[in-house]
Amino acid sequence: MTDAYAEAGVSIESADKAVELMKVWVDKARRPEVIGGIGGFAGLFDAGALTSYRRPLLATSTDGVGTKVAIAQAMDVHDTIGFDLVGMVVDDLVVCGAEPLFMTDYIACGRVVPERIAAIVKGIAEACVEAGCALVGGETAEHPGLLGPDDYDVAGATTGVVEADDLLGPARVRPGDAVLAMASSGLHSNGYSLVRHVVAKAGWAYDRDVPELGRTLGEELLTPTRIYAKACLELARRDGVHAMAHVTGGGLAANLARVLPEELHATLERGTWTPAPVFDLVRRLGDVPQPDLEATLNCGVGMVALLDPGVIDAAIALLDGHGIHAWVAGEVTAASGAGGTVELVGQHPGW
Repeated sequence: MTDAYAEAGVSIESADKAVELMKVWVDKARRPEVIGGIGGFAGLFDAGALTSYRRPLLATSTDGVGTKVAIAQAMDVHDTIGFDLVGMVVDDLVVCGAEPLFMTDYIACGRVVPERIAAIVKGIAEACVEAGCALVGGETAEHPGLLGPDDYDVAGATTGVVEADDLLGPARVRPGDAVLAMASSGLHSNGYSLVRHVVAKAGWAYDRDVPELGRTLGEELLTPTRIYAKACLELARRDGVHAMAHVTGGGLAANLARVLPEELHATLERGTWTPAPVFDLVRRLGDVPQPDLEATLNCGVGMVALLDPGVIDAAIALLDGHGIHAWVAGEVTAASGAGGTVELVGQHPGW
């Protein structure tokens, strides 16, 4: 049966080898609550720790990394894409104050290349360590005929917990709150269809050296998504922090609006930060209008917190201790018209 399956394009032998290669990385992404190892039908996590909560709320998030995987495949670099996957899901939990507990992943590929699968899982596991959550299991599926031999896609899901009384969100936001922006590491994992279109139309190769980037285009585009989880979870536990927004698909304004109550409005000053050169490169290379750019890419801000102005200095110091540059980018006011909206004013320095 195994030979017949291999003739159909599925190699059980390669899948078994991939599991063996990834075990060392999965073992690194453990928490004390994890029971057993990989290979079972389900990952097990001891929920006994939840008994210390008065009213624990479970939070869950699932996502992928979009067409950024096409860059990884073109560059034949597969050990960074896992950071993008973990960042996309754990930081969606943290915005409500939830601690990420565990994660599972799903890798679909046209052909199992054990070393490539292990490299992907290595990145996922290392990112889980950085986020403080466990990698309790996953699935690698071989889909010959549906995907090309070197094609793959990744997805993941994570579960976390937050005390009900500590839940962050729109209900806590007040007029006068400061908008604290946190720098992104680059493009993160959104807008790559636009970026790839711009690059292809310009005829640029991924191995092209780009002076303003200080490295090749491909290396820049594969910069891993920044994982804010531990820093933002520590911040969420401080008094005066009311809400957070993870800047993903839709850009800064659209994601910040998701945590604004209807009666409030936020104004952000573009002049308070200079986006990394890659954003200006995409803008100029593709002649992309600024509204389109800001509705697609994070433009230098990967996470935002809404908080009492009195705790700003302490918050900036906390984030700096985690290696995250943060600054006040705007404020929240009572809405004079349509509420729950975000406005970006001014211009970025040098744009």
